[in-house]
Amino acid sequence: MLVLAVAAQIVGTIVTAPSLSWNVVLNYLFHQRILEGALRTLELTAGAMLMGIVGGVILAVMRLSPNPVVSTVSWFYIWFFRGTPVLVQIFFWFNLNTVLPHIGIGIPLTHLGLSADTNTLITPVMAVLFGLGFNEAAYMAEIVRAGIISIEHGQTEAAQALGMRRLQVMRRIILPQAMRVIIPPTGNETISMLKTTSLAVIAGGAVVELFTTGEQIASANFAIIELLFVVSAWYLVMTSVLTFGQYYIERYFARGSQRELPATPLQRFRRALFTFHAPPPTAPDVATTLPRDRR
Repeated sequence: MLVLAVAAQIVGTIVTAPSLSWNVVLNYLFHQRILEGALRTLELTAGAMLMGIVGGVILAVMRLSPNPVVSTVSWFYIWFFRGTPVLVQIFFWFNLNTVLPHIGIGIPLTHLGLSADTNTLITPVMAVLFGLGFNEAAYMAEIVRAGIISIEHGQTEAAQALGMRRLQVMRRIILPQAMRVIIPPTGNETISMLKTTSLAVIAGGAVVELFTTGEQIASANFAIIELLFVVSAWYLVMTSVLTFGQYYIERYFARGSQRELPATPLQRFRRALFTFHAPPPTAPDVATTLPRDRR
């Protein structure tokens, strides 16, 4: 009760704040610029997670490779990108042109090759995607590796005894079973990535995602807190949708591992709404349960 009272007091203080204009919140909640910013946030999240998942699978397989060179390269990548802040990595890609004005490829010791301006190849959107995606690949590599090593090694040996190559074993035997371990943390990483896209504000307004949009509007009308409420509301909506999606994906990959699939949120709601339980039985009276000759 004490916690509820404190929470109610905090909410009431915020809601009834005299300088807080809820009309501004309602006016901008479905504003076109806010909706466009939310869409750009989803695009950045999808692109960065695609890079992270693909890169993470490759790095995890490299990390588990018996080749020491391949394994060391994967370990170094994971060590470096997990050890440096993602904000620094975005800032690096965004300012790469200051030290590398042109990017080119060619044949060594010859003049044959191709070259292009760095700003042309790495736009602000690409800089944000590179910073988020390459960083996410390091974390996904450890998640995928944990899923792979959770599968019994005897299945790999049995598949190889049937003549399957290493990549075939990984694609057909190991990864489908490892998905039960990989999906939950991957869902968490996706939700985290959705919020991490707000670091695109470092691009100086060149990448107008949800938080940057709210900041730009607030700098014009000075309704800073109101726009923060609007932005937070949309982040909560999007993370809630991703949470439900994660649940159904986990339920899909749980097939075969459980006798009965867990109930969906809708099924749980219907069960709680339309199922009536009998009152719990009371303890029997000892005097009435004893035989007549023992009373």
